[in-house]
Amino acid sequence: MKKIYAFFLVGILLLSVLAAGCISDTETSTTPTETSTPTDTIPLVADSNGNIDTQNLQSYIDSLPAAPLTEEEKNGLLYMVEEEKLAHDVYVKLYDKWGLPIFNNIAQSETTHIDTVRMLLQKYNLTDPTINEGVGEFQNPHLQELYNQLIEMGMQSEVDALKVGALIEETDIVDLQERIAQTNKIDIITVYENLMIGSRNHLRSFVSTLKNYGVTYEPQILSKEEYEQIISSPMETGGQGGPQGYGNNG
Repeated sequence: MKKIYAFFLVGILLLSVLAAGCISDTETSTTPTETSTPTDTIPLVADSNGNIDTQNLQSYIDSLPAAPLTEEEKNGLLYMVEEEKLAHDVYVKLYDKWGLPIFNNIAQSETTHIDTVRMLLQKYNLTDPTINEGVGEFQNPHLQELYNQLIEMGMQSEVDALKVGALIEETDIVDLQERIAQTNKIDIITVYENLMIGSRNHLRSFVSTLKNYGVTYEPQILSKEEYEQIISSPMETGGQGGPQGYGNNG
């Protein structure tokens, strides 16, 4: 019962973090810069393990103009780089505790996610809030609190640790969807879409591993319908024009 209650509390904390981010962005938002580039031509370069080919993506990002950012877009990039670091840091700690290969593998993948967001921070001359922070250290107080809660829960058992992983990936997906809705800039959308492929693949991995423990994971953040759509789809691989394996039969 204590474990279920702890998981419920972390879910509430995640929702409050989401709400806090939305409120902050809404207060400072301006209309995003319009773009004429169709989003169905963006390169999606994440693989089935969630790793992003940053070298390939960098050349594309650099080829696009750097139009002025709205406050929402700035806040979104600064938030997402810390959120990707949170995922990485949690997985590093859980691997140290439990030694499960899935945490080491996905932590390495999260490094490519952090580097991908950093491309945009550099392009738009934004100060990287993660650059001088150690493992488990965050400038955003909401993310710091969330990290502490997730670590506390993940240290209880291997199953709890895997549930924490699934919960993190659910949260990433929802946050990325919200950030995509706040921008029309193709370079930002491209980065976020690649991150979402990685997060969906990571979610599938955690849920599959939990199944090996005899545990059926129930979504905490995503709708049941969207969760089932993701889990019932195969691992995605990138490709020009759209991800292969999720809502795409190409």
